[in-house]
Amino acid sequence: MTLSLETEAIAEVTVLYCKGRLATHEEAAAFSGKVAQLLEHTRQLVIELSEVETIESAALGELIVVHMWARASGCVIHLSAACHRVRRWFEAANLTSVLAVHPTFEEAVLCCQRSGAKKRAATAA
Repeated sequence: MTLSLETEAIAEVTVLYCKGRLATHEEAAAFSGKVAQLLEHTRQLVIELSEVETIESAALGELIVVHMWARASGCVIHLSAACHRVRRWFEAANLTSVLAVHPTFEEAVLCCQRSGAKKRAATAA
């Protein structure tokens, strides 16, 4: 299945739903291009991965790149609901120590909302 990328706004959180494969260089480039567009307009992004069948090294590299872009732009990225196979890739590449990976979509959104509330409180103080 080819890669499909859909977005949705939930309160102040932008959600990128990924479906299909993140295996080829073209798919990885499409993914990072979409994230780059989203980073221009959001400070909190959840990348929902429950329907990603497989992820390969090119996409893992792009995840690190978009993570660095996000940090530089003041955005927080959370990954959610990766299937067992994808989660194993994250663990094998030691990305779970760098990226915020959540077992469920709900947990990732809640974590983003809490992070946003803390930032707003710190700014108001």
